[in-house]
Amino acid sequence: MSRERNMIIYKTEPEIAIMKENATLVSQMLAEVAKVLKPGMTTLQIDELCKTFIADHKGIPTFYGYSGYPYNICASVNDVVVHGFPNHKPLQDGDVISIDLGITRNGFVGEHAYTFIMGEVSPEVLQLVKVTKESLYKGIEKATAGHRIGDIAYAIQEHTERKYGYGVVRELVGHGLGRRMHEDPQVPNYGKRGTGPKLNENVVLAIEPMINLGKKEIYTEDDGWTIRTADGKPSAHFEHDVCVKKGKALILSDYSIIEAAEKTNANLNTSYFA
Repeated sequence: MSRERNMIIYKTEPEIAIMKENATLVSQMLAEVAKVLKPGMTTLQIDELCKTFIADHKGIPTFYGYSGYPYNICASVNDVVVHGFPNHKPLQDGDVISIDLGITRNGFVGEHAYTFIMGEVSPEVLQLVKVTKESLYKGIEKATAGHRIGDIAYAIQEHTERKYGYGVVRELVGHGLGRRMHEDPQVPNYGKRGTGPKLNENVVLAIEPMINLGKKEIYTEDDGWTIRTADGKPSAHFEHDVCVKKGKALILSDYSIIEAAEKTNANLNTSYFA
């Protein structure tokens, strides 16, 4: 059985194996999205694709019905930071699209996000996506036994806000992951080194920088879910499922699957990592 200590739930090795399977399935779903994204496609079509994938793999869509959320995925376009509702609006060349989704199987959740660039964008937007993705790995480097949550937070903030002047969203944070989508501890993307809960082996975290090209301020639309940048500038969002280990964190999700699919799709801009 999982062990609970100070509200943080530590996973057994068999449980971590299940979570890795689920995280990989989410990566595979995002790869399927990467294969078909094109101008004219709608985010509701993406939602349906992911719904079918989850059913075919005998899973439950983690997001659907969560606190009343009415869709299977979050599809956040351009100035939408997170929690964007899928809709009928056709995607266009130059859009930046963050897809966040989860699958629940065998009692555990896999859940992460990825930002896609459709066609040509300005150099500053390309850099935002590149730096946000880099900051995720900067944070993961600190997700090892003996570090603290503040070390992860500081690494992300240092690489995005201090180096590039980007807005690091304060109101939205990463989190523990397990049988529930949101467990302790919270994992902010800003903070001080050496602060916060100490990390021990076998806690699983969803580390997810949400970084704005402009100011850090955000607002929530009347639907109660969709969160946008206050200044209307684009935002990027990357997220990995990560298990804390000694020496080096174990990343449960797999971006290499997504990146390989991106490179096969001429509609997607992979120049920042290709």
